[in-house]
Amino acid sequence: MQPPVVSVTDCSFFFRYFKQSNAAVRLKEDMKKVVTVPLNEQRNSTYTKLFGVSLQDLHQQGLTENGVPAIVGRIVEYLTMHGLTQEGLFRVNGNVRVVEQLRWKFESGVPVELGRDGDVCAAASLLKLFLRELPEGVITSALQPRFIQLFQDDRNDAQESSLRALIKELPDTHYCLLKYLCQFLTKVAKHHVQNRMNVHNLATVFGPSCFQ
Repeated sequence: MQPPVVSVTDCSFFFRYFKQSNAAVRLKEDMKKVVTVPLNEQRNSTYTKLFGVSLQDLHQQGLTENGVPAIVGRIVEYLTMHGLTQEGLFRVNGNVRVVEQLRWKFESGVPVELGRDGDVCAAASLLKLFLRELPEGVITSALQPRFIQLFQDDRNDAQESSLRALIKELPDTHYCLLKYLCQFLTKVAKHHVQNRMNVHNLATVFGPSCFQ
């Protein structure tokens, strides 16, 4: 089944990232990175690597739902219910050890309850970590130069149609994840009065992760 069309309007926070700087694709997030913390737990027989795995491999392993990595769906559902109005969402990092414990539990097949095992900040950091560790950005490297060129040209009359055409060239797994993130981050932006995360702030946070 052909995935629904991604809204160019919904994607505005991703693509606004390019308008902030011609060298934007080389920028790093303006925040502390979540670092890997060694864990004492040994990987068991149920261990399934979820981070640092291509979207296509996750799909082939049956680890996606409607084309979206299941772990992303779990995190987004939790944040939609509990985090939309939290001030500093995605800007305030979660506890490093809690984030790494959540990662280990998800990959080890241990039941995870994000509200009990973590909190909103940890869940938000886990989502950013997943995106950062994708072998290739949500926007594939093959298409990134064309996205950059499109926004450097800044011809608004033709920009939207060109953007739609580029989005349609994404592989299905990347397309589905982009659509899902766009829909979610649009909801986040609608609560910017409470969470202080407007389109500009979301572009700053997610741009580097999605355009690696």
